[in-house]
Amino acid sequence: MDKSVLQRQDQDHLLSQSSAYTEEQLVLSCSNLSKRFGDKIAVEGLSFSIGKGECYGLLGPNGAGKTTTISMLCGLMPCDSGEVKILGQRLTHRSIEPRAYIGYVPQEIALYPELSPYDNLVFFGKLYGLQGKYLKQRISEVLEIVGLSDRARDKVQTFSGGMKRRANIAVGLLHNPKLLVLDEPTVGVDPQSRNAILESILDLRGYGMAILYTTHYMEEATRLCHRIGIIDNGHLIAEGTLRDLIDKFTTGNRLRVEPRRDITVLKQACEKIFGKDCIDLKGPYIYVTTQETDQAFFRIAKLANELLIPLISLELEQPNLEDVFLALTGKELRD
Repeated sequence: MDKSVLQRQDQDHLLSQSSAYTEEQLVLSCSNLSKRFGDKIAVEGLSFSIGKGECYGLLGPNGAGKTTTISMLCGLMPCDSGEVKILGQRLTHRSIEPRAYIGYVPQEIALYPELSPYDNLVFFGKLYGLQGKYLKQRISEVLEIVGLSDRARDKVQTFSGGMKRRANIAVGLLHNPKLLVLDEPTVGVDPQSRNAILESILDLRGYGMAILYTTHYMEEATRLCHRIGIIDNGHLIAEGTLRDLIDKFTTGNRLRVEPRRDITVLKQACEKIFGKDCIDLKGPYIYVTTQETDQAFFRIAKLANELLIPLISLELEQPNLEDVFLALTGKELRD
């Protein structure tokens, strides 16, 4: 794990502790949310909070309950039990005022492709009740935030996938929400647009906006989120800062071994020394999980030498968010 990332997490420590929030600092709070579809439990007993200026990452494998959770938090679907509050006001699927505090950006592109971003924003702005100079001002501001000012009058149907997603985010920002819900906003986008989206989100955090972020990219959650909640089978099974989760749910550092040949022979030899549970084979690498890093370095190098297997590399890898997720769910995030 990059030290600068962990340092940022330490700097955000106060933001990262929901128990430290006052009622005035809380933007979203949900408690004991549950939802069933027939005999299937989609979400059960889910509770978490997001404060001003905090980006909260909600991660989970496919079918874990993320979409159902977001639908309830945005008032798009009634919960069977539990409660959602936005700025202290109770939210239901029939609420009007608390829903106006939410900007929801779905995975699907919710734009009129034959219109320009500007005309789309005029249309959605009027639905929000915005008009006149203020509407024009907000359109200019959000297009600047998402980096589309120079393409404001071009038709959306001429845009790349990444540009369409940036325009989609602009619509969610238009009414200056207190809570921005971003559901996998970088799926299928080009690297340039992806970086532009992430930079925009970092800026929004600085403005004090609360953000709920779902993604299938661990590096995005690591870069953006003050706290991370992991959901599986409808339950929130872990929550905390990146450092909290790593400290609590991983068992040690990993050595990454890349032999030039005979990887199976070296793997089996490592299993005899460290135990099968400590060895993992992925592609050209053997991963050895251990608490005794220095001794393991020496033993692996010596073992490879004895077996006459040359090593391309032998490196230390600290645990990361992907290790946490795999330890908790037994799955890769993209499974």
